[in-house]
Amino acid sequence: MIKFENLTKSYWVQGQQKIVIDNLSMVLPTGKSLALLGLNGVGKTTLMQLIAGTMRPDKGRVVSDGTISWPVGFGGSFHPDLTGAQNIRFIARIYGVDTDELIAFVEDFADLGKHFAMPVRSYSSGMKSRLTFGASFGIQFDTYLVDEVTAVGDAAFRRKSQALFQERMKTSSAILVTHEMAQVRSFCDAAILLEDGRLSYFEDVDTAIAAHLKTVDNK
Repeated sequence: MIKFENLTKSYWVQGQQKIVIDNLSMVLPTGKSLALLGLNGVGKTTLMQLIAGTMRPDKGRVVSDGTISWPVGFGGSFHPDLTGAQNIRFIARIYGVDTDELIAFVEDFADLGKHFAMPVRSYSSGMKSRLTFGASFGIQFDTYLVDEVTAVGDAAFRRKSQALFQERMKTSSAILVTHEMAQVRSFCDAAILLEDGRLSYFEDVDTAIAAHLKTVDNK
């Protein structure tokens, strides 16, 4: 269960306050893999970071009775001057999992070769996403926050990522941000639509997609 209690977040843009999350109160159900839909710039990444606790709201709070991953693909997860392996070792200690097992898993899964022993500041955005995906899914969370990362890499890596995602969804849930509606239909069994700072919950994925596409057409 993830619960929003009067959650509000805004930014100042050119001297004007832009509210991206507007006094949001809602309970997201347990055991659902949710698509988070919305136009570009509407605040989906902001909401994901608020859920993860990597960003502070202006007011209100997010409450959960389970463990939540950091946003997969969020580059702020890593220290740029440490190597990929050193970052994974640090994460393992923070989350109390076996260090050697997590390093071995991520090294094999992310397939970064010699770059795994190089500073993260030398990584491309795609390499960082592969590292974060491996780190996140190498740890058992109740809810995974996933932002477009199943589209990272070549076709073989995408297949591997999607297979791992589907395997984890047998015992966990997720909030998935993607612009690929085929992925929404494949991976999600409900959806939430973010529009004008407010969320709408849809039990039926196709109904959510139709509502989202309507906002796209009206843009």
